[in-house]
Parts: sequence; C-alpha cells; structure tokens
Amino acid sequence: MAINAWLPIGYKLPDGAIARIAIFEGIDWQIIEVLSGGRALIAHDKLTQQWISSGLIDHDSLTAFYFGNQRFWSISCSASQNLCPVSKIRPPNTKNVALIFAQAFKATREITSGLSLQDALYIETLNRLLPTYSTGPNTDDDFILGYWLTGGVNISVRSFRQLCTLSAFSAADLKDIVETAGLHLDNNDLVLLKGIEASIQNEKAQQFELPGRPDLERFINEHIIHIIQNRERYKQLGIGFPSAVILHGPPGCGKTFAVEQLIDYLGWPSFHINASSIASPYIHETSKKVAEIFDMALKYAPSVLVIDEMEAFLSNRELGSGHHHVEEVAEFLRRIPEATTNDVLIVAMTNRVDMIDPAILRRGRFDHIIKVDYANEIEVLALLEKLLAPLPKEEDIDLIPISKELADRPLSDVVFVVREGARLTARSGKDRLSQENLLSALHSSPARVEEIY
Repeated sequence: MAINAWLPIGYKLPDGAIARIAIFEGIDWQIIEVLSGGRALIAHDKLTQQWISSGLIDHDSLTAFYFGNQRFWSISCSASQNLCPVSKIRPPNTKNVALIFAQAFKATREITSGLSLQDALYIETLNRLLPTYSTGPNTDDDFILGYWLTGGVNISVRSFRQLCTLSAFSAADLKDIVETAGLHLDNNDLVLLKGIEASIQNEKAQQFELPGRPDLERFINEHIIHIIQNRERYKQLGIGFPSAVILHGPPGCGKTFAVEQLIDYLGWPSFHINASSIASPYIHETSKKVAEIFDMALKYAPSVLVIDEMEAFLSNRELGSGHHHVEEVAEFLRRIPEATTNDVLIVAMTNRVDMIDPAILRRGRFDHIIKVDYANEIEVLALLEKLLAPLPKEEDIDLIPISKELADRPLSDVVFVVREGARLTARSGKDRLSQENLLSALHSSPARVEEIY
C-alpha cells in the first residue's frame, strides 16, 4: 500500500535534497527517497527532541524546518549509505558493511541500554540506531543482530552454526562482528566457534569442484555429493541414493569433462555404455551387452555407470527402428531403477535430448535433465585461473581478454591454450608464463567451427 507522504514530490529539504516518495513510516517519522537516489529521514519535533535529550544525537545532527505550521527535522544520505528501519534493512554482503552496523549498534548501546532497538532506525551517517519508542514487546539484542545478519530469520546471533549457514560469514567473521557490536562472548562461545570453523572448513574441503562451471558444480554438490556424504540423514526422510542424471548440450561444452571429474572425486569404479561398446549386428546381442554392463556396475557398487551418446540407442521407439530397438530401450527402462536403488550412480550424456524416448526421460528413471552449454566469459575466466594457479607465471598476466576470446568455445580449447602457452614458455627458455605466451597460444588455436556445430 502506498504511503501518504508528508512532503510533496519536489519539495526542497534544508540540505538541498529534493523529496520524492515515502517508502517507510512510523508514528512520528518517515523515510523518503530523494531525487539524487539517496534517502532522507523526516521526523516530528517531539521524536527528535527525545533523541537529543537522551544523548543519542547532537542538536545539529538533524536540520530543523517548517512545513505548514509543523516543525520537522531531516537528514539526508547518499544511495551508498544505509538509512532504513532495522527490520527492513538488507543483510550485509561484506564483513566491512557488517562491522559498520555493529559499531553503530555498540555506540547506541553505550548511550542507552534499556530501550529495545527492534524498531530502531539505522542512520549510517550518524553511526546510530535511533529508537522509535514503540510499545511492543522487547527483543533481545542477540536476536536483533541475528535477524539482521540473516535477512529476516528470527535467530539468535549466538546460534553460530545456523548463522554460518544462513549468512555470508564464517565463524571467525561472526566472532568479530558480535564482539564489535558489544555483545560478550564467553569461553564456551569461543570454543564452539573454533569447532564450527574447523567443521565448516572440513566440509568445504570435501566439496566437489568443477572450475568454470559454477551452476553444474552447485547441482552436483547439492543433488549428488551431499546425499552420498549424508546417507543416513537423507534416508530418515525417505531419500535414497542419488537419482540418475542426463547432461545434454552441444559437442565440446564440457559434459565428458564434468563426468570425468566426478568419477575422479568419488573414487568409485566406473563403467561405460556407448555405441562402440554395445553395438552388434546380431539380434538380442546389444540387449545382452547392456545387461552385462549393468550387472558389473551392480556387482562393484557403489559405482558410476556412464551412458554416452545415449541418443544412439535410446531414441524414440515411435520412430520405427524395429523390434530389436524396442527391446534395447526396454532393457534400459528395466535396469535403471534397479541400479539406482542399489548404489549405482547413472549419468547419461547426449547432444540430442529431443531424440530420446519419452519413457526414458520420465521422472523415476532420470529425475534431472541438465543443460550444459558453452562456457561464458566469467566461467572461462574461472577455469583459466584454476589451470594457471599451480604454474609459475608473471604477475602482470591479464586473463580477461583471453577469457573473452575463449567464451562460447569448447572447454578443451581453454585447456589447450594454457598447455600451449606453457610449451611456448619452455621452448623460449623462460621459466615463467607470460601474457605474450598465452596470447600467442590463443592466436594459434582459432575456433574450429566445424567441430562445434
């Protein structure tokens, strides 16, 4: 619902800010947008005098003005500074922003300790949280901080593990923020924080990494790795082994690379089904080979079963490929649920998901169908940084122009450029990769359009 602003649009405040619309309000105050993109606080004289008399602000912190026969006080800020009710403020996205708020919290508490701040107004330019003296129930300071850090979750700032999960901060960051805000941490809190930090670092070390493909990496960690690493927790909620997955996208987009990285991470035996491994001119022979590979995967479970170029033998049965093809698809339909139930992770790949038989694509067989496209500039940059991290190199290397050139190309081109750059470095008798080497490697490897399409 729109707020009925006290001041008309275009009204000029004492500091020159031009009023626009009201965005927040209370009994004796409003926060408005100003033309410059910032905000301004407008407060009635009665409320302002309470702040002044309590020592929260000086007499000249706000500027008095008259509108009609009423006396108001105002203060403006730029778009980069916070001026907002504590209950509406966005959670901090950096530690520095959090520490600035924490300093204001502590400075306010050093002046007034009895008033609740859950309905306070955060004025960053004043380094204060100004109470609005609401009559509602008081909220403890640790819950106010927790609510703010998480963006609206009613949680105590001392619930450290949950805060590490819900906020953008590590346990060490939270310790600094809480102490800066003036809240006391006892020895038990400090011991707990150290344990949480060690635990979180261990969990991070266990995460699967796929340089240059953050979305696919996130999916694999969420839907495969976390389930495997927490089997009992998921089992109690009726979730079994990770479901089968299809990765589809153009040739060279990184599907095979992703699967190879996953297999290497898990360390499980892997088995492969592709056209060359199961194709046979004899009727029933292909189905027999499929069954044998599934049996081997089951025998050595937990294992990974990779189905490559699946459109070659799992295409739509309605296209009339013959009775033997119907039999082959039926064998897959029968074995996929059995395999996933018995700890076989199935990952299929295809360039033509539109050709796959609809029965194969139904949930219960392949629950997830993930599109993998060519890497964009940001993803290529991440992969370049990962590949170059262990190599000796000059400090002035600029990867941005290289990542722009390699965007929307096969990831194998990215790997080639780094390898070729390293070769050119060694060939020239140097011991550190340079920008010149990488650019030379890039120019010697133009996109092979015919391979991409």
